[in-house]
Amino acid sequence: MSNKYSAKKRFGQNFLQDHSVIERIINAFVPKENDTIYEIGPGQAALSNHLVEYCNHVQLVEIDDDLVPALKAQFATKPNVTILHQDALELELTEPNCRIIGNLPYNVSTPLLIRFLYQSENISDMLFMLQKEVVKRICAEVGTKAYGRLSVMLQYAFDCEELFIVKPESFHPQPKVDSQIVRLVKKQEIPIVDLQKMESLVKQAFGQRRKTIKNNLKGILTDDDFEKLAIDPKLRPESITIEEYVNITNLISD
Repeated sequence: MSNKYSAKKRFGQNFLQDHSVIERIINAFVPKENDTIYEIGPGQAALSNHLVEYCNHVQLVEIDDDLVPALKAQFATKPNVTILHQDALELELTEPNCRIIGNLPYNVSTPLLIRFLYQSENISDMLFMLQKEVVKRICAEVGTKAYGRLSVMLQYAFDCEELFIVKPESFHPQPKVDSQIVRLVKKQEIPIVDLQKMESLVKQAFGQRRKTIKNNLKGILTDDDFEKLAIDPKLRPESITIEEYVNITNLISD
């Protein structure tokens, strides 16, 4: 597909052009013949061209009206490719063990990740290119400055791993920040919790990071609750583990 196509800011489009980076991403993803793969935002098919050579089931999810006809023409002779002309935020995964890959637009990366979290029962793993800062937040350890809502929610269901950094020069047009590859592999054992309640709780807990967990959850947890949970109420939200957020959610749910 030609560079004459003008990237659209409203879709956060930055097209990957660097063949060495494309190769590293495919090697990190390791697509296999019988995988069910969804690529989010294939754009100019930089990754798609490789995926379709490896896999029997590739779904390309593209929202841009101007890119879809070119994708359909390019893969018209590939029976293993399905092009889904839709917003990825409305994607419903109906098959088990789906694998997801993509260069996610910065402006919708967080809601997309949370959307996939809610469908984790049908996901085996995901590999995404995101803004480096977002990857740091996803993979942050408890007690660190970057640890927050995204860390808790995604690490609840996935083992998250930072991979390599991708410089702006690898894209057209060039973004203003570094990108990074992140791998998310679904955990074999995920504790039972009401995910919506946990998301709401974690959002409130991190609402004011400088305050204690007791202040942020005022009206939700009593002193007795903190004692029952064996959580120090003077701790700040970034010092509370994922397991403890699960325990809090289950306590208030009961």
